[in-house]
Amino acid sequence: MGRAEERRARQRGGHRAAPKRRRSAPGAGSAPTAGTPAAAGAAAAGGAPAADGRPAAGGKPPKPPKSLIRRIFSWKKILGTFFGVCLLGILGFIGLYLYVDVPEGNAAAQRQSNIYKFSDGTILARDGEVNREIVDLSKVPRKVQLTFVAAENKSFYHDAGVDFKGTARGLLNTLSGKGKQGGSTITQQYVKNFYLNQDQTVTRKLKELVISLKVDREKSKDDILAGYINTSYYGRNAYGIQAAAQAYFRVDAEDLSVEQGAYLAALLQAPSQYDWAVASPTGKKLVTARWNYVLDNMVEEGWLPKAKRDAMRFPKIREPKGAPGLDGQKGYLVELANQQLEHQLMAEQGLTQSQAEGAVVENGWTITLNVDRKRQAALEKAVKTQLTSKLDKKKRKVDGDIQPGAVSVDPKTGRIVALYGGQNYYEHYYNNATRKDYQPASTFKPVILAAALEHNATTQDGKPITADTLYDGTSRHQVQDHGTKVGFAPPNEDDVDYDDITVQQAMNKSVNSVFAQMGVDVGMDEVMSTAGKLGMDTKGMQAVPAQTLGSMGASPLEMAGIYATFANHGNKVTPSIIKSAEQKDRTVDIPDPIGGPVISRTAADTVTSVLTGVVDDGTAKTSVASNPLRDGQQVAGKTGTSDENKSAWFTGYTPDLVTSVGLFGEDPKSKAHVTMRWATGLPAPGRINGGGYPAEIWAAYTFGVTDKAEFDLNTTQGAAVAPTETPSWTHSPSQTPSQTPSSKPPTSESPSGTPSQTPSRTPSQTPSRTPSQTPSQTPSGSESPSEPATGDPLDPEGDFGQLGQ
Repeated sequence: MGRAEERRARQRGGHRAAPKRRRSAPGAGSAPTAGTPAAAGAAAAGGAPAADGRPAAGGKPPKPPKSLIRRIFSWKKILGTFFGVCLLGILGFIGLYLYVDVPEGNAAAQRQSNIYKFSDGTILARDGEVNREIVDLSKVPRKVQLTFVAAENKSFYHDAGVDFKGTARGLLNTLSGKGKQGGSTITQQYVKNFYLNQDQTVTRKLKELVISLKVDREKSKDDILAGYINTSYYGRNAYGIQAAAQAYFRVDAEDLSVEQGAYLAALLQAPSQYDWAVASPTGKKLVTARWNYVLDNMVEEGWLPKAKRDAMRFPKIREPKGAPGLDGQKGYLVELANQQLEHQLMAEQGLTQSQAEGAVVENGWTITLNVDRKRQAALEKAVKTQLTSKLDKKKRKVDGDIQPGAVSVDPKTGRIVALYGGQNYYEHYYNNATRKDYQPASTFKPVILAAALEHNATTQDGKPITADTLYDGTSRHQVQDHGTKVGFAPPNEDDVDYDDITVQQAMNKSVNSVFAQMGVDVGMDEVMSTAGKLGMDTKGMQAVPAQTLGSMGASPLEMAGIYATFANHGNKVTPSIIKSAEQKDRTVDIPDPIGGPVISRTAADTVTSVLTGVVDDGTAKTSVASNPLRDGQQVAGKTGTSDENKSAWFTGYTPDLVTSVGLFGEDPKSKAHVTMRWATGLPAPGRINGGGYPAEIWAAYTFGVTDKAEFDLNTTQGAAVAPTETPSWTHSPSQTPSQTPSSKPPTSESPSGTPSQTPSRTPSQTPSRTPSQTPSQTPSGSESPSEPATGDPLDPEGDFGQLGQ
């Protein structure tokens, strides 16, 4: 077959014809005859099929059929799908870019006043007008401008206005519900502040991305930076750098130093948390680190000489001023409500602290508080009549150092029904009801007892710890841990020795040596764990014996929550100030303040029962138990007076109301903790005790807003349980107390003739009174020792003096 024939055969779909064989002579090399073994071998060698259809030896087997998965997911199809999706995404983004226009921005006009209401719906307050003044970027020093770039977006002058990685991370987090979005550029933050809102939705994030790209093309970097620093929220109701400069430094933006600019730039991450005037120790540490970060970045970028940076010191922050319309207690109530709503939005939507503040402050919310208008007025009146009306800082400098704070909670619902944050929000911006920088002192002792009861703890000799367990009450008694001294020996009040004394009597008299030993018997880790479960913020606290004297920091709000948990039979109470929060057609879910049990009912009820003894037979007897307003109301509570009389407390409760009152000594200028001694002109020794003004405020308020009710307790241990042995005291006081408690214990009766009720055996700690002395400040069983402490409260070798009394 010639080449033309072969080509025609292929076109017809046939096979190329085999070439004709040349004839050859018989012999070697001749073709084998068909049918012979040689012919069969040749056929096999040539790949011809065998008679049964199987491939002959040396032939290629047929390919097996492809599986369904391989037919569907082939490499070609996968790559095709991938590129197809990419193409669709690109086309979609192009369409979105063309569809989304840059809206008209007017950040000031977008702000709306929040409305705050009492629980009955009457108006408490409205936000004032937006505090913002736009300034031209040329009025802001160049290096101050760069502090914001160094803090938020070092590549600002070179990028396209968008952080694609951060935006993608934010989109994924939003879709998966994992919380806070990734970082964004200054341009994106400006777009969010000026054109959009703080909502964490995919739609808003995509709009932010597109508008940021367009804004970066249409505006100069200076215009964008000016818009950013003029629309950001800096805390203290200050929007924009000019308002912030005035709020924090009392200067105009054009007069800001680099140090001050770095602080304002650092502040944007968490305005309220980083406000130096009200920041916690953690907040101060964080904002200092952020300030250093900003300046170090400036050095790294070549914007600030290292020598100048090394010479810089953290700037002095001026005291805040209250926003208009928030005078008196209004500012404190609004501040706490805002904080709670911000935390809820952070939990629900994954907002950062800064985003949450921007989403709440002046954003058109209607917030109804749990605060009862009548009880709020009653609490304010009680503080004024019992304390502030007696303060005269013109006569006595120390009177200007007294800062009262109080929180009142319904233990059945967890609602904050009244709050006192200070004498006036305009005069004292720091909320005394929520501050955690003062020692709760002996108001912590019930937590130790709760831990002992909850863990069925025993004394060193194996006896169960109950209300009638005997302890050595000797002042400065060395605390023992199974025969080993732990190097801790706190003094009792006025260094009084009690020898053997029951837990009930030790609680009544606030005997430090007993609870120091009890803390070690229970285990300080268990004590601090119980404190955390009850509601105290124990993060970073050391589990050391000194904590038994209440040497940590705590707020009236925290202590009210802890005692409310006791009152609610061990079910966790997290006090809440917000009843509802609505914005247009949106409502935020407010968590139930009442949780499940954190300690057993028996343990909680036993603590309540024991605390009735403090009122009826102990340090609160004069101010509370014998108060003419009491009218038979059952009361449990505990007094506390801290080291050097820098704080004094009474936290107490009836069956339906818990209130914690604290007084704090604070220097108005330096904000240092100072003694309250001699305030209001008290005679010697001039101490403000927990059983004095705090208990008097508590009684005047509580007995005026509650009705007579009885505790429903599940316990076999009651107040004033008789000890198994007769205690004897080696210190004789000057007066004999009343022999009969002013109210009957709720769950058990004290046997007649018990040492706790025998005049000859029950000392009163009341010093002799002078004619000018105020009886209410020297109650029976006064807690305060006569000497100040000189040691570190966390140093187990130190001398504690007043600490924990």
